[in-house]
Amino acid sequence: MAISDAEISGVLTAYLTRYPEEAEQLSEPLRLLAEGRDFASRRSFPMHVTVGALLVREGTEILLIEHRAYGITLQPGGHLEPTDTTLIDAAVRELTEETGIDPRQVFPASPTPAYIEYGKVPARPEKDEPEHYHLDIGYSFTTAHAEVGRIQETEVTGAGWYPVDLAERLVGARIARAISAPARVS
Repeated sequence: MAISDAEISGVLTAYLTRYPEEAEQLSEPLRLLAEGRDFASRRSFPMHVTVGALLVREGTEILLIEHRAYGITLQPGGHLEPTDTTLIDAAVRELTEETGIDPRQVFPASPTPAYIEYGKVPARPEKDEPEHYHLDIGYSFTTAHAEVGRIQETEVTGAGWYPVDLAERLVGARIARAISAPARVS
């Protein structure tokens, strides 16, 4: 069963309960979600949902990718698929697809996202996508021993572990939230 707008709204509401200071910057996606337009679909415009995964190893490193289309370093993530049943599972799917990480070595740090960002995405005529917005819902995960495997070369040009301070300079404040999430490594 695909992820519903109601589930997305529920996750956003739980997130805002934890981070109420972000309510104003997330007011537009909340408004759009109330209209109910299947925001799990990549073909939903002016907004659709994407997921991200912040994988923390030993509390000292973060796994980042070199994104092929955007040409920047950021956390693994991407669009939802019709077969995704939860947002957190979709984040694990994207993480493992892009980096080859063994999903059995990845553990959620919290059921609540570490970050939710609403941002404009430029038009991509080659994909028949107008300028639109992504509501990116990112989860924090922990691992003790996971290693990068075979990367998804159609999406990324590289993946690797970055020291926390460098990752924060490259990606931003969401890194601090991933590190501060309760550790659950098995």
